[in-house]
Amino acid sequence: MASPNDLQFQEFDEAAELLSADPGASTLSMSASNTSTTAAGGGGGEDVKLDLSEEEGEEESSELLGGQKPTGGFWTFEYYQSFFNVDTVQVLDRVKGSLMPLPGRNFIKHNLRSNPDLYGPFWICVTLVFSVAIGGNLSSFLSEKGNPSYHYRPQFHRVTIAALVIFMYAWLVPVGLWGFLTWRQGAERQIGGYSFLETVCVYGYSLFIYIPTSVLWIIPFEWLRWTLILIAMVISGSVLVLTFWPVVREDTKVMAVATVVTIVVLHTLLAVGCKMYFFQTEVHVPSAAPITPTINMTIATKAH
Repeated sequence: MASPNDLQFQEFDEAAELLSADPGASTLSMSASNTSTTAAGGGGGEDVKLDLSEEEGEEESSELLGGQKPTGGFWTFEYYQSFFNVDTVQVLDRVKGSLMPLPGRNFIKHNLRSNPDLYGPFWICVTLVFSVAIGGNLSSFLSEKGNPSYHYRPQFHRVTIAALVIFMYAWLVPVGLWGFLTWRQGAERQIGGYSFLETVCVYGYSLFIYIPTSVLWIIPFEWLRWTLILIAMVISGSVLVLTFWPVVREDTKVMAVATVVTIVVLHTLLAVGCKMYFFQTEVHVPSAAPITPTINMTIATKAH
């Protein structure tokens, strides 16, 4: 029969020696249900949790896409669903921010708040494509209204041209700008750098002002059209300059000024190009009256 001493809990020899040498030593408790490690001190009772759920690939993806962490691979629908995770209030707030640029108010930091989206930029570009193409057709019809030889024909190819130009500008220019800024900042990105998704987002929302402007371009007055395009370029360009200047100013003075000038020039080329191609007023020169019969009649009179 076992003695009472045999029924007592036995301690490991090494643990007993460690506890006897240092009575205040802490013990570690590992739990398989989570990925945290808890250290309970003898007197302090502090818990130390180590979160090991983050992976290096996810961190790089979140840095590239502006802090968001899409689930699944890039070939799945869930991967792109997070890029459109915004509501109407957020989109309207960002649209108002693009219409009212204020000095010292960064569009990305004050309007996006580390939650950039592709919903607003996508629909802004689509709406701008149709407003420019349809407005250009109406403008041509109104300018040729008094011409009896003019027969109206819808120019559907303008939709394709407008879509090509606007989407190339809204995507390729941000790609080039983001790559250039990343290269200039070095291998380790600085704290103030913007992600690729944030760069695309600010460019998309900056184009909203051209939607009402393209509608007003239908009015066949050149002075009004150029006034509207100047106002739109100042508002839209100010959004881009106020957003990217805090980043580029950390570079050399020459490179910072050259980068800002390039941003403004490309933005101006888009606006002026759309106006000149889609809303060009036709100037009709009245044809001169034929003088050949008069000359022939004069010659015939002198002959008699």
